[in-house]
Amino acid sequence: MESIGREAFVGGKQTEDTLKEPWRTYLRRKGLKTTLQREAIVDAFLESQGHVGLEDLLSRAREKNPGVGLATVYRTVKLLEEAGIAASRQFGSGQTLYEIAVDGEHHDHIICKDCGYIVEFENDEIEALQERIAKRQGFVIVNHRHELFGLCEKARGIQGGACPAERARSEG
Repeated sequence: MESIGREAFVGGKQTEDTLKEPWRTYLRRKGLKTTLQREAIVDAFLESQGHVGLEDLLSRAREKNPGVGLATVYRTVKLLEEAGIAASRQFGSGQTLYEIAVDGEHHDHIICKDCGYIVEFENDEIEALQERIAKRQGFVIVNHRHELFGLCEKARGIQGGACPAERARSEG
């Protein structure tokens, strides 16, 4: 799998144009054609925030091109993964979610087992601890996924407790 470097960022934020170029390069190298359906899917994916499922991506792509089908979404997302632009994640719900992948960038996740809300976080202390543990065991970490599962305030039954998923829906 290839990956996208820091050049895909502008001011710390990825831009659709900078991510489209690795996509185009990948298609050319593989001898694959650009289609209107495929481009609608790629655009919808690159415009997405956080983690997106195939059904949600299908809905977003159909806003751009009503002829997009689920099989095409699935195949295109697999190509995006091969190109190093998408990363797949499974958070215990059985559904695979996808996020934009960037070489050298890493974050971990906290997931509510009740509402499914996902919080991304970075913590240098956790990263250093993982490195020390691996070194003690004779390993060098080349990749890892750190996912914590818990319950949000509302799921724990806290009086007046907030559900971040509900809050995000009302803000969006």
